[in-house]
Amino acid sequence: MEQLAEQQAQSRVRGVQTRLGSDEGEQETSDRSDRLSVPARELLKFSTPRDPAQLAAFINLRVLNPEHQHWRRGIEAASIYNRLHGGLKVPFTYRVPGRNDQEAEDEGWPAALAGFPLGQWIADARRFYARRDMDEDRARQLEKLGMVWSHFDVAWEEGLAAARGWAAQAGHLLAPMDATYQGYRVGIWLKNQRAAARKAAEIEQRRAEGLTVQSSAGALPQERREQLDDIDPSWCPAWPVEWQRAFHLVRQHLEAGGTLPATPGVVVHQGEDLGRWVRSVRYGWDNLTTVQQWMCEHILGIEPAAEDEKPKPRRSQADKWAMNYAAAKQYYEREGHLRVPRKHIERVVDEDLKERELRLGAWIGNQRSRAATLSPERIEQLAAIGMRWA
Repeated sequence: MEQLAEQQAQSRVRGVQTRLGSDEGEQETSDRSDRLSVPARELLKFSTPRDPAQLAAFINLRVLNPEHQHWRRGIEAASIYNRLHGGLKVPFTYRVPGRNDQEAEDEGWPAALAGFPLGQWIADARRFYARRDMDEDRARQLEKLGMVWSHFDVAWEEGLAAARGWAAQAGHLLAPMDATYQGYRVGIWLKNQRAAARKAAEIEQRRAEGLTVQSSAGALPQERREQLDDIDPSWCPAWPVEWQRAFHLVRQHLEAGGTLPATPGVVVHQGEDLGRWVRSVRYGWDNLTTVQQWMCEHILGIEPAAEDEKPKPRRSQADKWAMNYAAAKQYYEREGHLRVPRKHIERVVDEDLKERELRLGAWIGNQRSRAATLSPERIEQLAAIGMRWA
């Protein structure tokens, strides 16, 4: 058997002529000369120590089951590809680089694998596995190399890998919608996973309440939810992702030794104005959930704003109309009519005892032109103070 590891001289005997015009004997001999790899040659030198299990596997492939040579070449190519690329996401059209290819030399591909259709071999392996036509031993060999059997699983693994990479850079998994990682649209992928996670939670809730569930399609499986939880437990909050992302960035800022930003524009991190967010939390404290309030108060040290700190709420259209009507009534009581010049400015005192200037002439003209759209109540109010519609 040691002779199998030695280079054999080409046979001088001319083989049988084939229909393609080549000699089968010469072709077989030339193919055999480079069939053994360097490790195989070393393995067959009985004068040196060797691993019995490795030797048994070699004899099984080369002597007892020589028809499995295609499988052996595929496993060898898959092992090298996995070492080079960190997985078996092989494009269907991928072939091992040729013997004279610089890529083959740089990546260390053996000459015996030149041109091997690894992409098709991987696709065939997935098909055999799906049909349950693959031995368990072969399946285990591929799984050790990171084989993903389902195309849906391949898409999941691609998204998960991108999510891990993005989180490693950003420090969290609360990516905005336009976030990408090495060209992968991780922001949209995470949005879809959050929707799937919420659907799974809704299904669990319905089952707990004894209600029927029509379909579980589109729900995120628990094991996948746990994979994302391992990256960032807060990746799918019960409130808007934008709020949770700003909360996380403020916490990072404080942990790095910074002070709580209170003024907009002072601290901006990953595109988020942290001071503006802190101010919005203080002003809108009553709109937060109990959990959000606890997080802000006990983790970030944020306190709700006092009443005198909060800005006055913006006036509604109804409030503005009422103020202009009060100005019109004041003008009518003083002048006895509502023939207000177009450019007239009326000064009134609002509810905060502040004097305000209102363009009453323009407002009166607008009410006349919009008479068809005014409510009957407003028409009646204006008519009571001498409004002329024509």
